[in-house]
Amino acid sequence: MNILLLIGGLILILLGANGLTDGAASVAKRFRIPSIVIGLTIVAFGTSAPELTVSVASALKGSADIAIGNVVGSNIFNTLMIVGCTALFAPIVITRNTLRKEIPLCILSSVVLLICANDIFLDNATENILNRVDGLLLLCFFAIFMGYTFAIAFPKSSAAPEPAAPEEEIKLLSWWKSILYIIGGLAALIYGGQLFVNGATGIARSMGVSESIIGLTLVAGGTSLPELATSIVAALKKNPEMAIGNVIGSNLFNIFFVLGCSASITPLHLSGITNFDLFTLVGSSILLWLFGLFFAKRTITRIEGSIMILCYVAYTVVLIYNS
Repeated sequence: MNILLLIGGLILILLGANGLTDGAASVAKRFRIPSIVIGLTIVAFGTSAPELTVSVASALKGSADIAIGNVVGSNIFNTLMIVGCTALFAPIVITRNTLRKEIPLCILSSVVLLICANDIFLDNATENILNRVDGLLLLCFFAIFMGYTFAIAFPKSSAAPEPAAPEEEIKLLSWWKSILYIIGGLAALIYGGQLFVNGATGIARSMGVSESIIGLTLVAGGTSLPELATSIVAALKKNPEMAIGNVIGSNLFNIFFVLGCSASITPLHLSGITNFDLFTLVGSSILLWLFGLFFAKRTITRIEGSIMILCYVAYTVVLIYNS
């Protein structure tokens, strides 16, 4: 029964995210919002909507380890597995701007989470907790990121021809269909998130596996499917560099917005999420930056992609062994 809840919830989440993204992108196109802004905001929200739904639902149900583990695990999965798998299909070329600004911002988000989640070490507290102050701080960082996104998008949207490619993939729907997609997508996300959390917690308890392990692996991998699908399709369409933007945007959205919202709603107690997981998160972002900076002229090669996949496999093995 728990497996059926898990699968059914995941299907609803993926369908809801797809519908919400299509509907919102169509509305944005009607208002002539630049496609680069659509990609960095609406598409980022669409691919991160499963993480948002699962984390908020988990927080409300008191399953903080799933809420935090989902975000931490998803970001590690995004950086190591998605970039690694995409690089196997086609080497990923990284732009100078991404290497100098977006990836360091992604590293910063991981470091901010590491600091916020270390109350015992930094403040001699009795437990590590992401409280409402931490949540509001993360949301402030998200507001800065959105401001940066719009600042770089509008000047370039009129001069650079690159944004035209994503625009062609946006379907212009009728008003009633756009609204239906948005409302239906949100409903599917909310209900699917509840089913997914119930199934995941049920499996964890029946197998004696901690909720943190379930959140860091099963839930994280499941909610990262939209990012994985988007990146693999981009590689198959000979546009693998889109994977980097997809991963970075999703990772920033997950930490700053998803965890920010979850912690603002209710404080999140970190009982099963350890510094090993948080340092792995920081290390994966640094590894991506180093591969892009020092090797193969700003290109993630197939060999580097294979190394990233092996790093994720090793991380998962350590998790299972320690449990």
